[in-house]
Amino acid sequence: MDKIFYNEASAAKLGWEPDWFGAEEIDEDLIEKVIEFQKSLGLTADGLVGPTTHRRIWTHRESQLSSYPQLEMRNAPRINNIIYNNEYFEIEWPKVILPFNHGGLGHKKGFKKVYEKRQPDMFVCHWDVCLSAESCFKVLTKRGISVHFTIDNDATIRQHLDLNHIAWHAGSKKHNAQTIGVEISNAYYLKHQEWYVRNGFGERPIIKGQKVHGKSMKPFLGFYPAQIEALQALMKAVHNATGIPLKCPLDRDGNTSYVSSTSAVRGSFKGFVSHYHLTKRKIDCAGLDLRKLLDEIK
Repeated sequence: MDKIFYNEASAAKLGWEPDWFGAEEIDEDLIEKVIEFQKSLGLTADGLVGPTTHRRIWTHRESQLSSYPQLEMRNAPRINNIIYNNEYFEIEWPKVILPFNHGGLGHKKGFKKVYEKRQPDMFVCHWDVCLSAESCFKVLTKRGISVHFTIDNDATIRQHLDLNHIAWHAGSKKHNAQTIGVEISNAYYLKHQEWYVRNGFGERPIIKGQKVHGKSMKPFLGFYPAQIEALQALMKAVHNATGIPLKCPLDRDGNTSYVSSTSAVRGSFKGFVSHYHLTKRKIDCAGLDLRKLLDEIK
């Protein structure tokens, strides 16, 4: 593969510059610096600025910002709504922003419009590896993909797309066609903990001792408790709106499985999953106990 040509095409599409990595041009020197950056994060060190490396360098650069503007929610009602097939469905959460509300972010492209009523049967949880939901939305837009919801650091839920439309978030046409997706804000790497503290969000939990696909994971940042509460409220609202069963993949002992689920991969599972259930290429959302969350909803 011509790595220089690849990186030139990537820069043109995603809008990054060589100086993001400390290089002057898109050349062999850039490739070496990209490899250094990738090695520092445990990524495949190939010198190519693909979607994963782009998201990591985006978050790295954003973490250098001195402050983060937080959206004020004044007199937010306890009951809000999400939208499915142009109809409103209640969600019991005080901070919900629809695409057309003040502070809303709606996808303009990177998804498939569906005009007849769609019947999704899986809900997929992702962590965004970005510092905020707004940053995640920008990255998705640059890549020409989409997601139905984000959950920000302060547990604000934003809906970006009517649930009837097909978001491009799950990696395959088959999975996209049958799923609803949420990106939960979490930059993942421990080095970003200081950014969260500096910007008033407080320390994130640190998750240790996790395994996914049989491989041990280094300690990483977890979700804030308020984000988990928001996720539960969203799960309940999506269940009530679409009928997606309050089930998740389980292992033989009845615990949340931390390996890809054969039925989820095939597309026959109906319920709530993490992205790693759909493919061995993903590790999100390790540490998220879907069984516990769903049992508490029931």
